[in-house]
Amino acid sequence: MTEPKHTPFYPAHVAAGGKMVDFAGWNLPIHYGSQIKEHEAVRTDAGMFDVSHMLVSDVVGDNARAWLQKLLANDVAKLGFVGKALYSPMLNEAGGVMDDLIVYRMNEAETAYRIVSNAATRDKDLAQFNKIGAEFGVSITPRYDLAMLAVQGPQAIAKLKQVKTDWADTLDELKVFQGSDRGGDWFVARTGYTGEDGVEVILPGDQAEAFFRQLQAAGVLPTGLGARDTLRMEAGMNLYGHDMDDDISPLEAGMAWTVDFKDEGRDFIGRAALAQQKADGVAVKQVGLLLESRGVLREGMEVVIPGVGTGVITSGTFSPSLKQSIAIACVPKATEAVAQVDIRGTLTDVRVLKLPFVRNGQKQFD
Repeated sequence: MTEPKHTPFYPAHVAAGGKMVDFAGWNLPIHYGSQIKEHEAVRTDAGMFDVSHMLVSDVVGDNARAWLQKLLANDVAKLGFVGKALYSPMLNEAGGVMDDLIVYRMNEAETAYRIVSNAATRDKDLAQFNKIGAEFGVSITPRYDLAMLAVQGPQAIAKLKQVKTDWADTLDELKVFQGSDRGGDWFVARTGYTGEDGVEVILPGDQAEAFFRQLQAAGVLPTGLGARDTLRMEAGMNLYGHDMDDDISPLEAGMAWTVDFKDEGRDFIGRAALAQQKADGVAVKQVGLLLESRGVLREGMEVVIPGVGTGVITSGTFSPSLKQSIAIACVPKATEAVAQVDIRGTLTDVRVLKLPFVRNGQKQFD
């Protein structure tokens, strides 16, 4: 069995008391003592997550924009200025989601881009990048030398300014889904996976441990995978391999907004399959479920909609913010406000809600 890899932050995790687990082949902290405390820090103050297991790839070439317009379901023509970010699925020919990515425009000439992709799919992603890239003559460089840290929460930017004083003006000006190249392989973007304000910082791996310790000293709480999962679920954000995968289309996973059909001449991979699915009518939809009685909703549990049919929970947890169990589920299109979940053989009532459950610390439903 292959030993899990270490990120550049590994020594800092151990020093901070991180309980390390194997996640997608990487040794990462599940928590540093209290998942609930870490979750609450991100909702009310500031926490930081090591996301160096995600892959940063730099793409260069005269045809880089055309390559991305073929590769991705969303359209990089929307990247109107340097630093602008775009969230997009990358599809297979059948319209299934191979991965969900963030792409940054890195120069004025639209010949340089940066892609951030998921850890569990990095090899598959690189193979697809190179396969399609060969047709367009682009150069794709995986940046294994870089680390990545998400600094999230209502006080995240204020505390980051204490560490990076020369970034203050940039951080004040940076709008959501915008990034800025700070030089020396430092890059900061106003993105995240928590439903809170904050940034993700890409930096040289050999400077990662010192940066982590500086943020700790500024009052940013180290936060593990456990809290990252409850935060993203409250925010109604998909996790690859759970809420969508190679066999689930973005139209079935609450991601229709990430598919751009406007340019009729843009033949992106999976377009024909999605167009057919739209024409036939999408049979399922993604919803949130709220359990108002005791118990915990878990991935794989059956959802029963009387008189309509059945669905399945794709992600489920206990919400520290709501003090109730929540889930993301794939259910028949005709599902309305009420459903039942099979919890250990007992059909239990749940509320059907529009995602997200929580955004910027506030409950999003009545």
